[in-house]
Amino acid sequence: MINPKIVLIGAGSVVFTQGLLADLFAFPELKTARIALHDIDPGRLATAEAAARYIAERRDAAAHITANVDRREALDGADFVINLVQIGMREATRIDFEIPARHGVRQTIGDTLGVGGIFRALRTFPFLKALGEDIAAVCPGAWLLNYTNPMAMNVQYLVAATGLTRVVGLCHSVHWTIHDLCDLLKVPFSEVTYRAAGVNHQAWVLRLEHDGTDLYPRLDAVIAENEQLRRRVRVDMYRRLGYYPTETSEHSSEYVPWYLHHDSEIERLRLPIGAYLGIVDENVAAYEGTRDALAAGAHIDVEGTMEYAPQIIHSMVTGTPRTVYGNVPNHGLIENLPAHGVVEVPCLVDRSGVQPTRAGALPPQLAGLNRTYLSMNDLVVRAALENEPRHIRHAAMTDPATAAALRVEQIWALCDEMVRAHGERLQPALRATLAI
Repeated sequence: MINPKIVLIGAGSVVFTQGLLADLFAFPELKTARIALHDIDPGRLATAEAAARYIAERRDAAAHITANVDRREALDGADFVINLVQIGMREATRIDFEIPARHGVRQTIGDTLGVGGIFRALRTFPFLKALGEDIAAVCPGAWLLNYTNPMAMNVQYLVAATGLTRVVGLCHSVHWTIHDLCDLLKVPFSEVTYRAAGVNHQAWVLRLEHDGTDLYPRLDAVIAENEQLRRRVRVDMYRRLGYYPTETSEHSSEYVPWYLHHDSEIERLRLPIGAYLGIVDENVAAYEGTRDALAAGAHIDVEGTMEYAPQIIHSMVTGTPRTVYGNVPNHGLIENLPAHGVVEVPCLVDRSGVQPTRAGALPPQLAGLNRTYLSMNDLVVRAALENEPRHIRHAAMTDPATAAALRVEQIWALCDEMVRAHGERLQPALRATLAI
């Protein structure tokens, strides 16, 4: 594969686009790649194109860069499609937080499970179906590398609704969890052997070793000596479950019923309610700063991000073998989780593609939590596939944090208000409000 065509869908997410391009152009074999940028916002697309050309020049890359508001034209002949889209942007995200908060549901990030995850998925599914149809029409052999959350729901829906098979969901949580644990334990990341598995944002470090020595006892000692570490959700979960979770405390608190409903736990574990709203504002400010700097001809800092998509592309182009963590349909990869769910496991990558590896059975306490997660995911996906609005409410009833906070009639009322607020972002059959 010479000069692969790489399409970034939602390239107007300029800060993330910059990091991916910096990673891509760091590989000599990808400096002449064909980069196609697509976004429905012409202003953001123009900024993304200016940033791409700036990064290519700084990285001495001779990439062929194009920008197009027509998605099919951008996709035509693609080898790789990277999806970065966030449907509804800041306005939709505020709805996802403010309405549940009025009903008594607390969220920190709101992009994976819970009310925020449900409705982020439901407004993304129509776009994913259209994207899948476009890929099937103009670049059927392309690999779709998805970064859009909620990761597991989106990948499950994509595979079920479009029939695409070359789909991998990518998230940096496993890499950065191990990186941060190495910093905490003062061991070089490059010398550590690790293995993780589970579901996106709720996977588990099953093995962590340095020179053949288990690092978990050392982690226990560090935690025992540090009261501030013990005031973190993921550390609290690790001490009770026996395996370290691969996502931040802010994320992890939302996927279980134990923390967000209790004022004392929020204080003890220092949970920032509504944190993602601040992140969204920071992202908008970062975009505006990049846009203004490029327009003025000023310098912008662009650092590599160590994301998986550029590594996958490089491995498939050059044959360089790598292991990355991918989100893929289970089909027996984790034997005590549902076969149709999407799991996060190590994947081998080389010229032949992305090949998930079998993780076996998870410890039962971990599989129990992951099964609840996947059950909620399945109900959301089924709501869309079957045009069944009741499954939206069933998903919210199944969600641990929502069920801990609200009575069942309150859950239905909350879902009704969310449906009305998101309105035309949802497929028509799911816009109904339901009375009992």
